[in-house]
Amino acid sequence: MKKFNMCPSCKREYDDYGDRRYHAQPVSCRDCGPTIKLCDSTEECMDDRNIFTYCGQIISEGKILAIKGIGGYHLACDAMNTEAVRRLRQRKIRDDKPFAVMVKDYETANKYCHISPFERKLLESKEAPIVLLKLRDRGMLPCMVAPGNPYLGVMLPYTPIHLGLINAIDSHMLVMTSGNKSSEPIYYRDQDAISNLQDIADLILIHDREIYIRTDDSVTREVLGKEYMIRRSRGYVPLPLTINLEGKVLPRVLACGGELKNTFCITKGDDFYISHHIGDLENMETNKSFEEGIEHFKNILNTDFDIVACDMHPEYLSTKYALTLNKKVYFVQHHHAHIASCMVDNNLSGEVIGVAFDGTGYGEDGNIWGGEFFTGGYRGFKRAAHLEYIKMPGGDMAVKEPWRMALSYIGNSIKDNYGKNQDDDGINIEGDTFLRDIDYKAIRTIELMMERNINCPVTSSMGRLFDAVSAILGLRNTISYEGQAAIELEYLALDSTLEVVEPYSISIEHKNNVYIISTKELISDIIRSVVNGEKKADISLRFHESIAEMVLCCCSRIREASGLNRVVLSGGVFQNITLLKSCIKLLKNNDFEVFYHEKVPSNDGGISLGQAMMACMDNID
Repeated sequence: MKKFNMCPSCKREYDDYGDRRYHAQPVSCRDCGPTIKLCDSTEECMDDRNIFTYCGQIISEGKILAIKGIGGYHLACDAMNTEAVRRLRQRKIRDDKPFAVMVKDYETANKYCHISPFERKLLESKEAPIVLLKLRDRGMLPCMVAPGNPYLGVMLPYTPIHLGLINAIDSHMLVMTSGNKSSEPIYYRDQDAISNLQDIADLILIHDREIYIRTDDSVTREVLGKEYMIRRSRGYVPLPLTINLEGKVLPRVLACGGELKNTFCITKGDDFYISHHIGDLENMETNKSFEEGIEHFKNILNTDFDIVACDMHPEYLSTKYALTLNKKVYFVQHHHAHIASCMVDNNLSGEVIGVAFDGTGYGEDGNIWGGEFFTGGYRGFKRAAHLEYIKMPGGDMAVKEPWRMALSYIGNSIKDNYGKNQDDDGINIEGDTFLRDIDYKAIRTIELMMERNINCPVTSSMGRLFDAVSAILGLRNTISYEGQAAIELEYLALDSTLEVVEPYSISIEHKNNVYIISTKELISDIIRSVVNGEKKADISLRFHESIAEMVLCCCSRIREASGLNRVVLSGGVFQNITLLKSCIKLLKNNDFEVFYHEKVPSNDGGISLGQAMMACMDNID
């Protein structure tokens, strides 16, 4: 605010210790404070006093508006206007991923969503995050807002501009999505927004208060009466997590995080400062944002670092950055960092049983991990169990096309060369399952790749297992955003009417002091359920319960061998609340102490904290 010189009236309030605005840094008025203006692609401006009325009018007519906030630009349209929402999806090239909405107040949100007292507390908190709420009726909103989703991300206005706009439209509900192009970080500089958003937004609403650093909206939800963070950013950052290590002096560490949903973490004394959400490090602009963010934190904290912690994956850009700093580098295995982050989140010390379920993480053996059980603590973890390795035909393409993983799992489970003919029970794989929707030549190509082991890395990923089951049920053969197949599989389970849920079979073998979890029976049983005409919602729920039973079985065997009784649940797959709740219930019913995330995301947005803690403990004075 230093560029805005106070007028005599505001200066008088600022200097009067008896005034409620005494030394209030943002004190200003219409005469001396920030101003707003409306621009089109030619940068012609409108800045009269009726700007909100005009913006409300054009939004109500179906136009798309780019809006400058306090952490960057949003793209907004009337959430009740189906054509406007469709146009926003088309222009932003965002096919299916749900949009968040901003509503006028709690009462408006309550008309559309079920809101518990705790969810209301989150919604109305000073942090003003996006809160995931259960829709009362999916038909109350245009399906284009959150396609096929029983939940809606809702936030309240947190700036005067937002409030002025929301009051100017009849629906009192705006779609609010990040102002950027696909894969790029949110725009926060005016010229960048004008240059890059003119093909998406019809008009751009700008104010002249500079945004110092870009910051996305935070996203959170309630799980079993606790906050369960999904994206920790605006409103929560840069408040630190303070770790009490009984007077031990911690080294100064920079932890660089992972590749997706990147955050970094800087330590100063007992405080661990996790950054705002950076995003996926896959282009120059996001990498620049990552490096600028680190310098920004160093400046505001007046600190530096002696040790750099990073992921073991040699191709992660965050790892490559760490290696350029000419500092001592500490490599942390991806899933070890997940478990450590959840331990810090719950203020745990000592050793635990760690369950890390996600999509991709570079393993100590060079394979792709993601369905892991560990024992240990901050000074190191030992792999105790994992899903059996399965081929990923085409590598990363198997993530984008889940039918490839389905074919791989079927080939691992059904006899006769990936089920080209029939299995022992007479099930015709090509005729009875999802494969009827896939071109035969494509199927045969993938079969040959797996037979000849061409571009087929192996994985123990739980995320890929969820993808495979989603494809087998015919839900999703290709995805348009990360985790889509697994997300839709979870939402399908919510439609089940089963009163008694019978899990599918899973077998566990003990080899070389590690438990190997076989999915052969599981996949075979699911295929039989499809062929026998079971409801897909019931199959999905049975699958979820099977994974929860698997977690209980593995943890029970590990407890018997190790004596450990505390179980820590982390990784992006545990954003699946159906699975998370089932695991917690089963484990607690069998006398385990169970810990899951609250203040830090279970996804890759939290691993920088785990990296920082493990680096500190390994280098502690």
